[in-house]
This record gives sequence, C-alpha cells and structure tokens, in this order.
Amino acid sequence: MGTHFITDDCINCGACAEVCPVDAISEKGEMHVVDQAVCTDCGACDEVCPVDAIKWD
Repeated sequence: MGTHFITDDCINCGACAEVCPVDAISEKGEMHVVDQAVCTDCGACDEVCPVDAIKWD
C-alpha cells in the first residue's frame, strides 16, 4: 500500500490540512507533512494543493 507525501515544493498554505478528513496533515517548520500512519490515501489533499506538492508513493 502506498501513501501520500508532501514535497519540498510546499508553500505552507495549509489548504491540504483543512480538507484532510482524518487530520493526517500538520505543519512542521515551514511546510506541512503527512502522518503516514493516519493517512487513508483519500486524495482530498491532492485536489486542493495550489503548487502540486502532494505526491503518491
């Protein structure tokens, strides 16, 4: 099973965290990160990222 992750392209806007239904995304330093143990891979974050910084592994 894969998971979503946020690349260094993140501009720390927080749009992804706002739409995450399981609160798997949080701010860490100057970017957001995905808690892979919590992420359900729903893809909601992909759709709202303005800089396409969220990828699938």
